[in-house]
Amino acid sequence: MTSRKRITSALIGLIVLVVGGWFARDVVVDDKAPASQQVQEVPGADSGLPVKELSTLPPEAGKTWKLIQSNGPFPYPQKDGTVFGNREGVLPKEKSGYYHEYTVPTPGSRDRGARRLVTGDHSELYYTGDHYESFVVVDTTG
Repeated sequence: MTSRKRITSALIGLIVLVVGGWFARDVVVDDKAPASQQVQEVPGADSGLPVKELSTLPPEAGKTWKLIQSNGPFPYPQKDGTVFGNREGVLPKEKSGYYHEYTVPTPGSRDRGARRLVTGDHSELYYTGDHYESFVVVDTTG
C-alpha cells in the first residue's frame, strides 16, 4: 500500500469516527450523573400550565393523591374517578375519557367544594382550587 493510499484510508477512517461520534452523542446516556442533575420530566409540564410541587398544595390534595394511588376509598364515590370533560378547555385537548376527576375536600365546606385533582391517561396530574377556572400541573416528586 502506498503512502498516499494509507493517508486517504486514515482520513476516511477519521471522518467515519467523527460522524459516528456525532450521532452517538445523542444516544449515550450519562447514568453516572447524580440524581439531582438528572432531568425528570413532570408529566403534563409541556402543557404550558404552571408546575407546582404537591407539597405546596393544600394538605388535603396530598391525601387525595394517596387515595388515587391506592384506588380509594373516596369521600364521594359517586363522583370521584368520573370522567372530566374539560369543557372549559383549560387542560390540553384530548379525547373523551382521557381525564378523570377527584374531590380534594375543603375543610368547613358543606359540599364537595371547588378543589379537584384531575388525572390524565399519561400520568399527568392537575390541581384546581377554583372549580376548573385554572389549573396547575402537579409534580408528585416534591
